[in-house]
Amino acid sequence: MTEKKATPVNRDPKNELVFTKKNYQLLLISIAIVILGFILMIGTTDIYDVRKTLVAPMLVLFGFGFGVYAILKK
Repeated sequence: MTEKKATPVNRDPKNELVFTKKNYQLLLISIAIVILGFILMIGTTDIYDVRKTLVAPMLVLFGFGFGVYAILKK
């Protein structure tokens, strides 16, 4: 009269990856965004250029934020 519950299939934790393929793709995109932001910061032109003081740092911060999203995405 007692029902037997089906035991879940045991997965080998050694073969299971922490991140999926999509997570790795998003991480690579975020790394590329951060690198692009640092590339925009280099140069010998005016140090107070809008590109160097506003656009590039915002792009770097966006890349780091996107990296956090890529890690936390399930």
